[in-house]
Amino acid sequence: MPAASTRKPKLTILRAASLEKLPWLIHGFSTRPGGYSRAYGGRTLNLGITRHDSRIAVERNRADFIKQLGAMTGKNPWPMVTLRQIHSDLIHCVDTLPSQTLAGDGLITSTPGLLLSVLTADCLPVILADTKHSAIGVFHAGWRGTVKRIVEKGVGEMRRWFGTRPRDLRAAIGPGIHDCCFQVGSEVREQFESQFEYGAELFREIVESNEVREKYPLLFLTARAPGHSELPRKIFLDLAEANRRQLLAVGVPAAAIEISPLCTACRLDLLFSHRAEKGMTGRQAAVVGIN
Repeated sequence: MPAASTRKPKLTILRAASLEKLPWLIHGFSTRPGGYSRAYGGRTLNLGITRHDSRIAVERNRADFIKQLGAMTGKNPWPMVTLRQIHSDLIHCVDTLPSQTLAGDGLITSTPGLLLSVLTADCLPVILADTKHSAIGVFHAGWRGTVKRIVEKGVGEMRRWFGTRPRDLRAAIGPGIHDCCFQVGSEVREQFESQFEYGAELFREIVESNEVREKYPLLFLTARAPGHSELPRKIFLDLAEANRRQLLAVGVPAAAIEISPLCTACRLDLLFSHRAEKGMTGRQAAVVGIN
């Protein structure tokens, strides 16, 4: 039997078709294969500083990713701004690499040669590009940040700093956990329904089957009409649709919003998933910069 190959898998970057048409923009969504990390099975492109992985491997991964992205000035990579993400609605406008890591979940700039990034492993990364003012933003939208309207507020911050008009924006919602896998509790649904008039439309329910109940229904007889207790229900949230609706609500054209069909929990061959891997996983990055 031949020896297993030790060659590093190919590094693959996903790009949004609508953003690729902007000649002044560099962007990409990283994927799992093709790095130097060995903490999460095989050789993976973990771009997050985690307790399981080595910092040296992550730094090598980031260097390779930036190089393949094309964010280079000669032989020098562009500085990449990251955040200490806290599931908030805090957004920072930057024009240089901060001296210390900022806490928040959104970054915006109009400065060329600077990479803005967020790290994800189920939460949604959202990139915005202002086609008239050459300004950009990137946002980390988990369910908590989405309830706090992180993307909606991001559009507002771009208008405040750069004069951005929503009709001039293009938006790309990158890979994240989809409603096929994103089961949540009733308290999450209650928060969305209290904040958004369309909140109920973001959820779907399925009733759990119970073979014992179906075979012996009298065991579950109660005084409650119509005579039986209710079967437990599973609730699933469509996080991508929640963020799309926020963008529509502030005036971003529907045709300008692109959503990745990839579910992180379904595609462990290609992406990291905190939920599917029970927390033992890496991070992918969504990155955007002005050429």
